Amino acid sequence: MTQRTDTELPRKPGPALDSVASEAVRAAIEACRDVPGALLPILHGVQDALGHVPPAAVPVIAHALNLSRAEVHGVISFYHHFRSVAPGRHVLRLCRAEACQAMGARGLEAHLRARLGIGFNETTADGTLTLEPVYCLGNCACAPSAMLDDRVHGRLSVERIDTLIDDCGERP
Repeated sequence: MTQRTDTELPRKPGPALDSVASEAVRAAIEACRDVPGALLPILHGVQDALGHVPPAAVPVIAHALNLSRAEVHGVISFYHHFRSVAPGRHVLRLCRAEACQAMGARGLEAHLRARLGIGFNETTADGTLTLEPVYCLGNCACAPSAMLDDRVHGRLSVERIDTLIDDCGERP
């Protein structure tokens, strides 16, 4: 596969990348362009920088790697980790693996849906919290578990998860 050295595309209809997003996409491409299988590292780089992979980045990445837009979009949509829309200021990932299910994760999920008024892969109206499913945090001995931002919390109860959510409103 031949990779392109330019990352410019002719203007097409649709939302464009702002200057910050455009620079993040270009930096991720430049950092990983020569890595075999560069698509995943580029997507991770973009998401690490922006919190998501904007749809307008897909044609730029596809062009740089000489891939079709469908190939890039297919990878983004296949992996649960990648998002196409910006998340809330905080991301709560509730474990849905068997050990957590056996220890009450379904009840926590129902409570979160009722309290927050959102389902999985949705963000509260005020932009504070995004709720996502995850299929094992490796914390099975302390089930049920969730990850708030980058910190794992185990042995969760409704009260403990409410405290975590309340704390989200108090910190940026």
